[in-house]
Amino acid sequence: MDAKHKDLGHDELLELLRSNKASLAGEDLSHADLRGADLSYASLKGANLGGADLSGADLSGAGLVEANLSGANLSGADLADAELGGADLSGADLTNANLSRANLSEAKLDGAELSGANMNGVERRGPRQRRLNGAEWFGPERRLAERRQANRD
Repeated sequence: MDAKHKDLGHDELLELLRSNKASLAGEDLSHADLRGADLSYASLKGANLGGADLSGADLSGAGLVEANLSGANLSGADLADAELGGADLSGADLTNANLSRANLSEAKLDGAELSGANMNGVERRGPRQRRLNGAEWFGPERRLAERRQANRD
């Protein structure tokens, strides 16, 4: 976390985030304690949230394009309709997260834990991921694969 946020406690940091929700692009919030934070529709483009605890946070509709979320705890977080294109989610814990209708195009998901995550309508384009632990895709790619399988039967 950068110097201007370094000495803030959990409650002070959450209050700062609430008051500046629209202007967090590029901020260094690495390893921040953001459990349960309301960051819905926040602009976090290019923000460093690596190793942050965002468990139970509301990130619905948030702009997280090219954000660093590697190793972040996003368990139980609401990421519905979030823009995560090009984001680094490698090694992130997304257990039981809501990713419905999120855009994960070009996102890095290597080693991410997705057990129990809601992946309904997820948009994903780009290179295939090597390891998606516990993922169940319900987006266009899965529906296409299911149709192809049904046509073979």
